[in-house]
Amino acid sequence: MENFSRRSFLQSIALLAAGSAVSLPANAFGMSRKLRVTLVGTGIRGVSFWGRRLVEQYADQLEFVGLSDINPGRLQYGKQYMQVDCPTFVSFTEMLQTTKPDLVIVCTVDATHHEQIIEGLAAGCDVLTEKPLTTDEIKAQAILDAERKYSKKLIVGFNYRWSPYMTKIKELLMNGEIGEITSVDFNWYLNNHHGASYFRRWHGLMNKGGSLWIHKATHHFDLLNWWLDSEPAEVFAYGALEHYGKNGPFRGSSCRSCSHTKECSYYWDITKDAQAMKLYVSNEDHDGYVRDGCVYRNEIDIYDKMSAQIKYASGAIANYSLTTYSPFEGWRIAFNGQHGRVEAWLDIPWMKNDSLDQEGLHAAEMAQGENMDVIHEPVVLYKNWQDYKVIQVASERAGHGGGDRRLHDKLFKQTEAPDPYGHSAGVRDGVMSVLIGVAARHSIVQGKPIKIESLTDLKPKSKRG
Repeated sequence: MENFSRRSFLQSIALLAAGSAVSLPANAFGMSRKLRVTLVGTGIRGVSFWGRRLVEQYADQLEFVGLSDINPGRLQYGKQYMQVDCPTFVSFTEMLQTTKPDLVIVCTVDATHHEQIIEGLAAGCDVLTEKPLTTDEIKAQAILDAERKYSKKLIVGFNYRWSPYMTKIKELLMNGEIGEITSVDFNWYLNNHHGASYFRRWHGLMNKGGSLWIHKATHHFDLLNWWLDSEPAEVFAYGALEHYGKNGPFRGSSCRSCSHTKECSYYWDITKDAQAMKLYVSNEDHDGYVRDGCVYRNEIDIYDKMSAQIKYASGAIANYSLTTYSPFEGWRIAFNGQHGRVEAWLDIPWMKNDSLDQEGLHAAEMAQGENMDVIHEPVVLYKNWQDYKVIQVASERAGHGGGDRRLHDKLFKQTEAPDPYGHSAGVRDGVMSVLIGVAARHSIVQGKPIKIESLTDLKPKSKRG
């Protein structure tokens, strides 16, 4: 780095609470040049969220100086799709040594995040990693040790915090509208389109994604930790694989080659997805990764139903569940306090008398753009001995509920603006969200509660209680 304060750089990169595409404004780092960025992992998340969108929106602030992936075919398609003119590397180490980036963005398979994170930090780079941070407590501790050793900054990809709807919940709780929070009920539903997609991919293998306790629920646990202003202290959980995997009535290696396409409700015709064909199918020969794998294949070993009880350092207790084969996709939550209750939900069809296209619903949430339709969603505030109040929150469906755009506004339009709700997330937030899922896995196997402080050297803290 040239001619700028290291502290200023770290403060600026600490603003990144990613999960949507983000770039780093040069003036935020006191630099007279663009930020040098490399990307490792050119799957769909990397080339779109962390690739093309950065190129299209923040070309004045950053430049990609290298792309890396173990699959050379996917790597070349990623470069073409991102529309960048930079060298590509099958070797991540060679990319670091050759390009000498300021920032490394990690979008590889979850179980390998720690490898690129630690190597990037050791090479003198700051690192931004896609969620989840990692998949177990040993890797989490290694990451914590590396960040301390090399004095570089690491940030984890979170974006749900930034949506107006999530922020309204945070506002009500932090303002003490229901007093001390004593318990939470949180239920998340993945529909049989989106939920099934995890079981088609590498996410269905414990040694790749750590289960959906990690890959998916890390978002939900981060929200809980943020809303409660507290870190988890103990977890007890149940889980099972009862729907997908070996439970299926038939199976094949992929949807394309399956003889049961007419009778399988989960049949997905990948040939109708031009990008998936170019990014994955055309490059299967390089690494053997099949994007349209059978949801009933025997190798699937993660849970498809999950339930946990989480005790927080503040004394609050949260009951959480994740369903992966629901007829609809959505979630609902209720906070109980000493003086009242807050209820919130999104995309529960009967609540609004809606009949939603479940495949289209997920596509709409992932969509990006500047002109987004405004929607209004209710949050219900109950106070003891008083009538309840329905608060209509203006938001958007696209861009993860408008969270992506607001994150970018903070970074590029209002960089000096205060952060009263604590939207910006750091490595400790990433670790704590992962450790709930890790503890849940251990609890299921061992049949007992797991103390969070037994997993790493971090001791749970609370801003409340």
